[in-house]
Amino acid sequence: MKNILVVAKFNQAEALRVAAGLTLLSDPVRVAVLGAIEDTPAVNEQRELLEFAEVPCAALADAGAVHSQLPAALLAADVVYVI
Repeated sequence: MKNILVVAKFNQAEALRVAAGLTLLSDPVRVAVLGAIEDTPAVNEQRELLEFAEVPCAALADAGAVHSQLPAALLAADVVYVI
């Protein structure tokens, strides 16, 4: 089993959609959103799907959170997608 991390940096809706699709592989998937999570219909739809699939989604809204949480998440992952 591979631990998969999806980092939503440039396009949150697309990153969350990719994470939802990766759940079909039966590998553990986690999402790290750089910045605040956008409140748009596309993002909210994907967040609901990820909640249903029990995929952890962490919003790293400030620089301190990015520096404290992202390195550990990167090291724990076997595969990282930055979208």
